[in-house]
Amino acid sequence: MMYYIESPSTDPHFNLALEQYVFDGLDPEQDYFMLWQNHNAIIVGKHQNTIAEINPAYVKEHGIHVVRRLSGGGAVYHDLGNINFTFIARNTAGSNFDFATFCRPVIKALESFGVPAQLNGRNDMTIDGKKFSGNSQYMKHGRVMHHGTIMYDSDLEVVTQALNVPKDKIESKGLKSVRSRVTNVKPYVQGDISTREFWERLREFMFQEYQLQPYTLTAEDLAQVERLKEQVYDQWSWNFGASPAYQICKQRRVEGCGKVEIHMDVKDGVIQALAFYGDYFGNGDSGELARRLVGGTLEERDVRARLADADIGSYFNNMDLDTFCSILLE
Repeated sequence: MMYYIESPSTDPHFNLALEQYVFDGLDPEQDYFMLWQNHNAIIVGKHQNTIAEINPAYVKEHGIHVVRRLSGGGAVYHDLGNINFTFIARNTAGSNFDFATFCRPVIKALESFGVPAQLNGRNDMTIDGKKFSGNSQYMKHGRVMHHGTIMYDSDLEVVTQALNVPKDKIESKGLKSVRSRVTNVKPYVQGDISTREFWERLREFMFQEYQLQPYTLTAEDLAQVERLKEQVYDQWSWNFGASPAYQICKQRRVEGCGKVEIHMDVKDGVIQALAFYGDYFGNGDSGELARRLVGGTLEERDVRARLADADIGSYFNNMDLDTFCSILLE
């Protein structure tokens, strides 16, 4: 038997917690299929260096959530024009990644809309060679979680900007995403079908395909999900701090100051070493500022706390704390 679960939320932190709760907390003898949506979010793979996958300034300006998932693979963008699907089932492929088994039903459903979708390469679904679905998997204790995106009517401009890493020099040991040409499904569907109508018709198809049985999340289920969300998926240490070691150089020319370069070694989101270079003007010893920051995290709240009583302008002429934080963190 396979149960159907529909998330009551578009909060990406909640939805990733919900996936993990279904995987770890519900009856392991049963299989589950989920449909869910996230409000504007970048979901990064388990092994990725978060800061190397996003455009921090754009993400902050547009209020885009950044959340790490349990599975590997590359970063993907979610909005309300995108529908996510998840299979949680017994793992019949052993230790091998089997994407085809879980992508075929979606391809079959799209065929019923007249959409010529294909499974392309390792884990992408495409239309005319353009990617509309990225998929990844997480395996444990003889079970597999397979989840994927269906970009039905996403804002492709935001996809491009949010995942457009700025030109700061980053050398990362993490897995970097491979950027592909992307497309929405909607232009290939006959008739003007809204995202919600597409969701409903996809759900109807999956109910028929798998004889799904609805599962209603109980108050206790939801409480457990909220607890997991708060303990893991709301935490900077999980979403950013779990990144692998990397070196980064941030640089900017500031009027009245000059060019400032910030070189850092970072591990698990914690600054291990930091130095300032450039043709900037300043009377203070910038090494003192560096020593304040070493041992802290690349989180704005921590940076501001460590520099709360520092006179930034004495180290870098014509610069204030807001400008310094924007150079360091964006």
